[in-house]
Amino acid sequence: ARMGELTGKRVAVVHDWLVVAGGAEKVLEEILHIVPQADVFSLVDFLPRTHRQVIHDKPVQTSFLQGLPRARQSYRSYLPLMPLAVEQWDFSGYDLVISSSYAVCKGVLTGPDTLHVSYVHSPMRYAWDLQAQYLRESGLEQGLKSWLARGLLHYMRLWDAGTGPRVDTYLCNSAFIARRIRKCYGREAQVIHPPVDVDWFTPGEAREGLYVTCSRMVPYKKIDLIVEAFTAMPDRQLVVLGDGPDMARIRRGAGPNVRFEGQVDRKALRGWLRRARAFVFAALEDFGIVVVEAQACGTPVIAFGAGGVLETVRDGTTGVLYRQQTVDSLRDAVLRFESMRWSEEHIRQHAQAFNVERFRTDFCQALESSLVHNRP
Repeated sequence: ARMGELTGKRVAVVHDWLVVAGGAEKVLEEILHIVPQADVFSLVDFLPRTHRQVIHDKPVQTSFLQGLPRARQSYRSYLPLMPLAVEQWDFSGYDLVISSSYAVCKGVLTGPDTLHVSYVHSPMRYAWDLQAQYLRESGLEQGLKSWLARGLLHYMRLWDAGTGPRVDTYLCNSAFIARRIRKCYGREAQVIHPPVDVDWFTPGEAREGLYVTCSRMVPYKKIDLIVEAFTAMPDRQLVVLGDGPDMARIRRGAGPNVRFEGQVDRKALRGWLRRARAFVFAALEDFGIVVVEAQACGTPVIAFGAGGVLETVRDGTTGVLYRQQTVDSLRDAVLRFESMRWSEEHIRQHAQAFNVERFRTDFCQALESSLVHNRP
């Protein structure tokens, strides 16, 4: 990547919270590869020692939330204080601030001589278009607590919309999120798909007749729907990778043809993806890195056809898309999938467009052109 404009620049990189190493943190790791001189800021930092490679082992400047009672377990319940917390940092000593935001950190304050580029993974989901779903899943549809929650989300929305102009350049992970940004902030965003490690995720083992899914066990990932569909097809084997709050509930409804492997490391994930007949996905996802990782292993994908998946799966050639998040729709997709022929080579080739080098080059160019256009 050409580093001309970035040389000698004082850079800060801000991330909402550092707790797990998920998709957003993979992007953060690559951003820090592009601007190795950057200082790292995050509301809280509870990243375990084993995952600190995502911040290149750098020290992290946290906010006052870090020291609040039970912050480690329930940092999310401090949501009402987050707007205040992200506004306390002083970025006057920096030429460039890059925020990696899925909640509040695109709202940091920068002066007229500091450029703010925000890579938005998603506008704060629960405050915008997923409010109804969030209230339903939290059991907050009725009563006093419900009204308090609605009031809080209304305040978060007003604050979030009000911070829209604080960003000089918007970047995002998919055309789907670009449409959300247009709705929430009235701004155009440049799409730079997240980096996928296609050099690591490669074909390499004999296929078994298994269907595989992998996800955090949280409601919007809809793992319960996948499990229910395969429980109703007892002659097919499903392997479920991942863990989370919904695990016990989902397990209770599963038939004997569904295996739960829990949290697996990267190597085990790759092994399962290589052996799988297909990878199954049911979430409305902003991008969905694991969907591309599966295809990089030459594995076709059976996915809910909405959100970022429409940009990563080609219906009929690298996978099958189904139209509704229902058991029937998914079962029909599995049958359709089984009636077709698939080319491992073709599927892998498609995934290679999302490689790490391309992310670095595009991101670097976006930073450089933003610096040129916004010269004080």
